Amino acid sequence: MMTNGVVHANLFGIKDWVTPYKIAVLVLLNEMGRTGEGAVSLVERRKLNQLLLPLLQGPDITLSKLYKLIEESCPQLANSVQIRIKLMAEGELKDMEQFFDDLSDSFSGTEPEVHKTSVVGLFLRHMILAYSKLSFSQVFKLYTALQQYFQNGEKKTVEDADMDREDGEKQMEKEELDVSVREEEVSCSGPLSQKQAEFFLSQQAALLKNDETKALTPASLQKELNNLLKFNPDFAEAHYLSYLNNLRVQDVFSSTHSLLHYFDRLILTGAEGKSNGEEGYGRSLRYAALNLAALHCRFGHYQQAEPALQEAIRIAQESNDHVCLQHCLSWLYVLGQKRADSYVLLEHSVKKAVHFGLPRAFAGKTANKLMDALKDSDLLHWKHSLSELIDISIAQKTAIWRLYGRSTMALQQAQMLLSMNSLESLNAGVQQNNTESFAVALCHLAELHAEQGCFAAAGEVLKHLKDRFPPNSQHAQLWMLCDQKIQFDRAMNDGKFHLADSLVTGITALNGIEGVYRKAVVLQAQNQMTEAHKLLQKLLTYCQKLKNTEMVISVLLSVAELYWRSSSPTIAMPVLLEALALSKEYRLQYLASETVLNLAYAQLILGIPEQALTLLHMAIEPILADGAVLDKGRAMFLVSKCQVASAASYDPVKKAEALEAAIQNLSEAKNYFAQVDCRERIRDVAYFQARLYHALGKTQERNHCAMIFRQLHQELPAHGVPLINHL
Repeated sequence: MMTNGVVHANLFGIKDWVTPYKIAVLVLLNEMGRTGEGAVSLVERRKLNQLLLPLLQGPDITLSKLYKLIEESCPQLANSVQIRIKLMAEGELKDMEQFFDDLSDSFSGTEPEVHKTSVVGLFLRHMILAYSKLSFSQVFKLYTALQQYFQNGEKKTVEDADMDREDGEKQMEKEELDVSVREEEVSCSGPLSQKQAEFFLSQQAALLKNDETKALTPASLQKELNNLLKFNPDFAEAHYLSYLNNLRVQDVFSSTHSLLHYFDRLILTGAEGKSNGEEGYGRSLRYAALNLAALHCRFGHYQQAEPALQEAIRIAQESNDHVCLQHCLSWLYVLGQKRADSYVLLEHSVKKAVHFGLPRAFAGKTANKLMDALKDSDLLHWKHSLSELIDISIAQKTAIWRLYGRSTMALQQAQMLLSMNSLESLNAGVQQNNTESFAVALCHLAELHAEQGCFAAAGEVLKHLKDRFPPNSQHAQLWMLCDQKIQFDRAMNDGKFHLADSLVTGITALNGIEGVYRKAVVLQAQNQMTEAHKLLQKLLTYCQKLKNTEMVISVLLSVAELYWRSSSPTIAMPVLLEALALSKEYRLQYLASETVLNLAYAQLILGIPEQALTLLHMAIEPILADGAVLDKGRAMFLVSKCQVASAASYDPVKKAEALEAAIQNLSEAKNYFAQVDCRERIRDVAYFQARLYHALGKTQERNHCAMIFRQLHQELPAHGVPLINHL
């Protein structure tokens, strides 16, 4: 059988076969052996040696591209190779036969040009053996394919030379021609040999894992895999790469189809192994079911995942595979999150993980205990140079420090991950910087910059994320959600509630809980208190069921704000105390400080500003040290309000000093609000400053603040509640 100039019989039955491209590579090797050491410089020979391995292992390429690669390394040798191929292609069949007869001379003599056991020697011997097995008709077809290969290469070379002489106005025509040539390369490449196929699959798998932008596009890769599977349907690794490729485009049917085919072929090839041991039939079956369950979970098909997971558990129990059972238990918790006993499953999973030395989980532990646990895992990761697990651990620390409210430590961990070089050597010069850990760290970095009012820097980080993780990549949803949240916060700060409302749909599509919470925030800002309260109550019940403590606290704070904006501060107090208890229990320092801030504001509304000021001194330090700029402004604004309220009973001299101090704090708060473009709160500060300046008799300063307030009040919608009741 022969396809596109490739002579083969039983695919993968032999190590290699002869193609026109490989004849060109043989000519290159022959010319390198014939060229004396003085004719080629040491630098050029080094470049040629580095070029050989990709040429031997990679797929077939066009002759013009081969000429270009050789010319970049050694122009003199490229000319010699071009002449030899031209003489062979424009000559007779006997010229090709004579060329293969002369190849055997490379191994003759006391000091042969090529050693038989070297990489080049093995390639030459495989080619000579494959050529000697061809029949006369196959040799003639191979020579005809060589002539066609040479003619296509010459045509491309002439076209490239013509385009180099054209003006810049015809640059578009060159790009269109390049596209057609690439398609021609794919279509005429023919089936790959076993080594070429293995090299291609390993290279593309590494690219999909570490740098998806450098891999082939989903359509091109699938076309290559279909071509490979057409000649060898039982190639299990190709089915698995097809499964990974289909996951990139969220194709649930094709990815499931490829995954099932992969394990079917894997079971067939490993059937002679032990049926229930660590290798062979039994292991493939249980992990096939486990992977299928994980696939369904990824697409949200929990009902389809449950029977697959039950099958994996049954087979793992029969095989006494505790590690597989532990993985099944973890996925069982994911499936059972909507059930009341889901937390019991998680606790059991943690106990079993400790018993079998697998990664452990903690809930409500102090930062030092949690970091000590991660440190023990990191020691093993560094000891065995497990770079991927190291990256995951650093990304986890970034998220944990943000959860604890330590933005400085989170920023340090994110920068550490971004500055680390990969410890794992990868093919094709890939650096391990396009993994999920890298995306998570960059998203945290963008959010941290946005919290500090550095929106230009956050935009640059997001732009970098979009370049490294295109919309069709598997980790693109991370930066999409991050981008939507930053845009939402900016719209809310600017008082553009209609724009924020339009962003809720996109956030909900990426994260349902976050989307519902943001919808309630928008309704509350638009004074739709009844609808906001209903939505927050439903969300609170759902998050309590899921043990989502962070969101529970955020919802409680929003409910409390809704109460005091409805002139019911007494009802808000028990809600805030519940939020404070949860924050203290789970050591969420920043959320605890924010809750204390809200408690102080509730006390101010209730008419006890002295106690509110005492509470503020407890909470303001963590906020000013690690808090977002908006929260710093809110804290300073509240301090000034408490100072003014406390000064009501002071004597005139002391009262004037207190009002001056309050004005200074208001100026600081206004600077914070200006950093995040929060014009709504700047308006409130200007109103308050104008009232204080009026009380002190400073007419010019009062008029300036009143002018700022009037301008902003005309641009922004009114609250519908007194300004004093807004934190």
